[in-house]
Amino acid sequence: MSDAPNSEEFYKKLKVQLADTALWPTAYLYKFIVPTDTEKINQIEKIFDNLGAVITTKQSKNGKYTSVSINVRMKNPDQVISKYKEVAEKVEGVISL
Repeated sequence: MSDAPNSEEFYKKLKVQLADTALWPTAYLYKFIVPTDTEKINQIEKIFDNLGAVITTKQSKNGKYTSVSINVRMKNPDQVISKYKEVAEKVEGVISL
């Protein structure tokens, strides 16, 4: 299970990929899926507070889940990864895409 989004191996691969594919700082698009719950959505939004992020949410057809897209300018791959880790740590049931 080395490619699970919360594994160190996953983050190492992501860092290399980010370093190779973009000039930093750059705009980065995060996508998360959470069970539809205002509290969980607010937790994610709070993590990206004060970064000038553009956040959009969209509920699934049956309303059970909400996708949260966050477009934000990040300084470097480490900053991108630290936000992924923060979301995974603080928001129960989140899926990072």
